[in-house]
Amino acid sequence: MEATKHKRPKHKGSPKLFKNPVLEKLTHTHISMPLIIFTVIAAVLIYYGIVEKGFLVPEMILLFIAGLVFFTFVEYMMHRYFYHMPATTEKRKKIAYTMHGVHHDYPKDKSRLAMPPVLSLIIATVFFVLYRAVMGDYAFGFLAGFLMGYNAYLGVHYSVHAFKVPGNFLKILWYHHSIHHYREPDRAFGVSSPLWDHIFGTMPRNPGENPEVKKL
Repeated sequence: MEATKHKRPKHKGSPKLFKNPVLEKLTHTHISMPLIIFTVIAAVLIYYGIVEKGFLVPEMILLFIAGLVFFTFVEYMMHRYFYHMPATTEKRKKIAYTMHGVHHDYPKDKSRLAMPPVLSLIIATVFFVLYRAVMGDYAFGFLAGFLMGYNAYLGVHYSVHAFKVPGNFLKILWYHHSIHHYREPDRAFGVSSPLWDHIFGTMPRNPGENPEVKKL
């Protein structure tokens, strides 16, 4: 089963992904855990950048914003090309389903709306090493923004699937993501922002409110 295959999702239940009980437990994450962890890490990075590395506050703000915007690009590319990779082999099929396909099958499974903290911390460490190698001490402010971009993504994604559509401008994100889940899984990859869908031409073919959005 391809991760992008459109079919009616289940709104109850939580499927078992691993036979190993430890691995299975690690696939379930309360949304507060990564939000707290990465907020603290971002704060430490900003503090270290200003106090220990001597960056001015305006410099840190610019680096923070740059990192946050860059995260929205990484989020889009990961969602489009990794989470929805073509299931051309059994291995790819399993990876795609474990990482993301299960979420399309069970979109209201709140315990699987965030990546397990252990895995996300490992990935964040890899990004820090890469950013530090490329941009030196600027990485402290940049990664802080990047991590808070991830937190913003988690907050939006969890809210879209856990709460009703708000009666304000944020409803655009609810409709955009619901179209991805219920009508066009090969479109609308941006979760925290539809910016890159506009840029790369993956906005929904049939714009408008989706009647299924209230079921998210």
